[in-house]
Amino acid sequence: MKLPILSEIESSREMIDVFGGYNHNLRISNGEFYNMKNLSSSDYPVLSPRKRRGIYATPEKPQGLLAKDSLCYVDGENFIINGKTIPLGLTDGDKTLISMGAYVIIMPDKKYINTTDTSDCGSIESKVTSTGTVTFSLCRIDGDTYENYTISSSAPRYPANLALWLDTSSVPHTLKQYSTTNAVWTAIATTYIKISATGIGKSFSENDGVSISGCVGDAVADLNSTAIIWARGDDYIVVTGVLDKVTTQTAPITIARQMPNMDFVIESGNRLWGCRYGASVGGVTVNEIYASKLGDFKNWNSFLGISTDSYAATVGTDGEFTGAVTHLGYPIFFKENCMHKVYGNYPSNYQIQTTTCRGVQKGCERSLATVNEVLYYKARSGVCIYDGSLPTEISSAFGEEAYGNAVAGSLGNKYYISMQDTDRLWHLFVYDAKRGMWHREDDTQATAFCSCNGDLYFIDYADKLIKSVNGSGVSEGDVHWMAETGIIGTDSPDKKYVSRIDVRLSLTVGTRVHFNVQYDSDGGWEHLFTMTGTSLRSFAVPIRPRRCDHLRLRIEGDGEAKIYSICKTIEQGSDM
Repeated sequence: MKLPILSEIESSREMIDVFGGYNHNLRISNGEFYNMKNLSSSDYPVLSPRKRRGIYATPEKPQGLLAKDSLCYVDGENFIINGKTIPLGLTDGDKTLISMGAYVIIMPDKKYINTTDTSDCGSIESKVTSTGTVTFSLCRIDGDTYENYTISSSAPRYPANLALWLDTSSVPHTLKQYSTTNAVWTAIATTYIKISATGIGKSFSENDGVSISGCVGDAVADLNSTAIIWARGDDYIVVTGVLDKVTTQTAPITIARQMPNMDFVIESGNRLWGCRYGASVGGVTVNEIYASKLGDFKNWNSFLGISTDSYAATVGTDGEFTGAVTHLGYPIFFKENCMHKVYGNYPSNYQIQTTTCRGVQKGCERSLATVNEVLYYKARSGVCIYDGSLPTEISSAFGEEAYGNAVAGSLGNKYYISMQDTDRLWHLFVYDAKRGMWHREDDTQATAFCSCNGDLYFIDYADKLIKSVNGSGVSEGDVHWMAETGIIGTDSPDKKYVSRIDVRLSLTVGTRVHFNVQYDSDGGWEHLFTMTGTSLRSFAVPIRPRRCDHLRLRIEGDGEAKIYSICKTIEQGSDM
């Protein structure tokens, strides 16, 4: 008897043992995943879940994070440092915390606190309105008033040595002093006015830049402007000016030390920097960049022509500011379509360089973070990196999905960014800068990130908790993770199909893993296999999908696991 001769079916094997991360495009490479949850590149090229997170604190209203010697944050109206609560009377709402030396600046409340001496705290701004009689008198820089000086348009005929004469023959009037040795009247270069009223100087310091208003009468009307306080006591301040004679008024005057309204505030070169597009404190529409006095975040109106002066400049680009950051020692202010970079080291040589480029997307000002000296941020088109030349986009793995409202932080080689998609769903992505790959963790909505003492902390909006990436604090339970492949089986024009898939993985005791498959993009997932780790060893899991045109594989589990390889056996089919 003769038996038919059967031809052996051609088959081949494809091994994937290097896993490349998240790629949400229609066509992706072997080793990449179209969707994932809570996976990490920490064990690259092996695929594994992220580390367990920790719960650092459980505040009622967490509203900002900052790293000093320990983690600082705002809880409602209080400031918390190293577990200590300091009531500051803060308003409700998101806060930006800026470090400047030992101080923490809290915006938009315009308050400060010294972290080494927490009793040194208060408001950056100060405003005092006089009560009772206000007295204006000509004085020396230390506040000592001038007595017995002659007021006239011509010089006294027989003056004594060191006699004083207020020359009214010119405008402004000039105070002069007589020297019998030289027989000449010498003009006193700078004269000062002492403004006296109960409690008027108590809230200010020497060299504060203040605005004065409410001075009535021709003699003192010129004082209604900005001025420097040269000396002070609880009941007086001394400012520059000239005055013919002692003047009083009962109408109140106001002395105010003000900080400009600013959209974003940063620290650079021992100054606070900020920017504003919109109404200023005085109600005037501005488009400006500001810097405080050197080493003094309270003073923004000190303009004496010296290197420690405050600074203000108008920029010519249109549109709102969208973010600010200090990068490689330079303040940078972003709009959506440009950036303004400030060069120089003191006000007289500051220069603002404007570069037209992809700037920070509106609403993503907190996406600015530095990884290995490179700046990362969310632009409208995607996530960009900036090394000092021009921005470059690195988010092609997100496919056609658009994101906004991004908040980010960094730890080691990784950039963490929490974003909201067009369906208003949140995603936490991680970019490994060393390996150039993305991973998706979960649906965390973070409102702030901060790196402190080797861990990355963030505020979880949904849980109202401060959590840590590496597990500092109380550790969470088993991590639920998932990896979904791209379409398998569309990379060949021949009638080939996947007859077998072998997954090599290791599981810790108690970890459960489920294998599911979706055939021909029908939208449903069919459960294939479940296994539980019984010992710390690796397993080879054979999966035999049914014959189809194409498929997707989903692996999900709870607990620690490592996937070493996925091997596909591909066989040649008939044309029928």
